Amino acid sequence: MMSGAIHIVGAGLAGSEAAWQIASAGVPVILHEMRPVRPTEAHKGEGFAELVCSNSFRSDDKDYNAVGLLHEEMRQARSLILAAADRQKVPAGSALAVDRDAFSDDVTKVLTEHPLIEIRREEVTGLPPAEWGATIIATGPLTAPSLTESIKVETGEQSLAFFDAIAPIVYRDSIDFSICWMQSRYDKEGPGGGIADYINCPMDREQYHAFIEALTAGEKTEFKDWEKDTPYFEGCLPIEVMAARGPMTLRFGPMKGVGLDDPRTGRWPFAVVQLRQDNALATLYNMVGFQTKLKHAAQVEIFRTIPGLEKAEFARLGGIHRNTFINSPRLLDRNLRLKSHLHIRFAGQVTGCEGYVESAAIGLLAGRFALAERIGLEPVLPPVTTAMGALLAHITGGAAAESFQPMNVNFGLFPTPVGKLPKGRDRKRVYTMRALADLAGWLESTSAGS
Repeated sequence: MMSGAIHIVGAGLAGSEAAWQIASAGVPVILHEMRPVRPTEAHKGEGFAELVCSNSFRSDDKDYNAVGLLHEEMRQARSLILAAADRQKVPAGSALAVDRDAFSDDVTKVLTEHPLIEIRREEVTGLPPAEWGATIIATGPLTAPSLTESIKVETGEQSLAFFDAIAPIVYRDSIDFSICWMQSRYDKEGPGGGIADYINCPMDREQYHAFIEALTAGEKTEFKDWEKDTPYFEGCLPIEVMAARGPMTLRFGPMKGVGLDDPRTGRWPFAVVQLRQDNALATLYNMVGFQTKLKHAAQVEIFRTIPGLEKAEFARLGGIHRNTFINSPRLLDRNLRLKSHLHIRFAGQVTGCEGYVESAAIGLLAGRFALAERIGLEPVLPPVTTAMGALLAHITGGAAAESFQPMNVNFGLFPTPVGKLPKGRDRKRVYTMRALADLAGWLESTSAGS
């Protein structure tokens, strides 16, 4: 065991991953988590890496999807978050989804039982002092107001923020399967081998347009005056905000009916509401893409007009919360250090990466960078041709500071491969093959990955 613990503030996805990367390499960690001393607007429990908005890590296709590639890169880098997700996965077609409670319990157990990790249940109310030495702030989008204010004062930046919404969860035994059926889109086989991992609630043209009218007219949560200019994150828009953009927006978005054969008609429905398994017992199902700011009474009334959900019982209704992130391109250097306080790194969604996996990936990198410094090595950045490297480069300088907004990993962040590229899906395969080849070289060249 080496002396000199690295402090980590926040035990969400990024903080948990960073703690694991450091401690598993033999360096002690002090992990600060404010819950339950101070709760947040969105978390329910006290466990680490609690999933709030969804239970899905999105596509697990490492050959043709950027987030699936990120999954694979993290697995090869011995990610705790991906290992726990694989252990606690539930059927979700080609996506990687988990039993959210079992997943959090899994991560919590691994970290609390690790002999080199000390857990401190306390709120860190200001910037970590210099005497702490190397520190990673991974407080996520729900950073406590006192710490947020300290960051604003130190950096001279106004805190950036956006609204994020949560989808409802339905009890499976309250769904009418004389109307609904189980099928994955185009019968695509998922990681678990299933081709019927989603519950589908079909709508005809008349039902769809009535539903859109109800969404548009439904009573919504009112924002406080100081929140009214806060934008939404485009990747997680409330369903009623999408509906307001045009009557067919949802039909070509989360409610598209293509690739799904209604057994009653043998045809694709005009539109469909899909539900994805939310726990290992398959008793709870999440309404896919149905993040909402509708008031709770309006949610129950409107969502029970969906065919098959007329008697739906809700384990959780949707909600909305305000997320905070920093202007990373302006404030952080290339290995995630705060330029004005080089002993402090930031990681996770607070850096402006969007998505569970992206947050954990930046936590993985922050942990490895802090670890390298602690053992006297210069941190080695992952190649920008990898998913981790492309995401890191984007938030630490690739994005314009003046218009910086949260970003999911996507192939648009990668440099274009040299030479003539094939068209269609094969083009993406060129990116992923290059990424995994370059990742192997990076892992071999770094002490933490050797």
